[in-house]
Amino acid sequence: MKVLWLVPATLAVDQISKQIVMHSMILHESIPVLGDFIRLTYIHNPGAAFGLNLGSPLLHTLVSIVALGALLWLFWTAPRDNRLMRFSLSLILGGALGNIVDRIHLHEVVDFFDFGIGHTRWPVFNFADSFVTVGIFLLIYAYSRQDQTQATESEPETSSPEERIAQG
Repeated sequence: MKVLWLVPATLAVDQISKQIVMHSMILHESIPVLGDFIRLTYIHNPGAAFGLNLGSPLLHTLVSIVALGALLWLFWTAPRDNRLMRFSLSLILGGALGNIVDRIHLHEVVDFFDFGIGHTRWPVFNFADSFVTVGIFLLIYAYSRQDQTQATESEPETSSPEERIAQG
């Protein structure tokens, strides 16, 4: 439970950054940060992650809320001693909440991080998307470690040749 502080912290970082962008930039404005490679580009994304469109904004909101419920269940059922798993789920929860808040208030998500070269660009994203992405990679790693630990624990003990000779 000690990692639950991450949920409001990630939510705050996401929502504060979006407020700063919305109050200091004009919609579709783009500000170079590191030349053309990194820009702040203020957009509203009515679709899902990376601009994917799965239907209406209401559908996106409902799917997000169902996913949030699944994440909460995963968090509460995660082993208490698996701190990495609980940490990663907290990042995902905070990021998911950040985008759900946007969907409820604006019916779309505020995005502003813009990376790429020329016309070859990554879809514009925000802190919430970053927290979810990092959390997913960490969660995959945590699950793979858990599977390796369980496999190691379930393997029969092997004795050394000397021990087998002594056991006769």
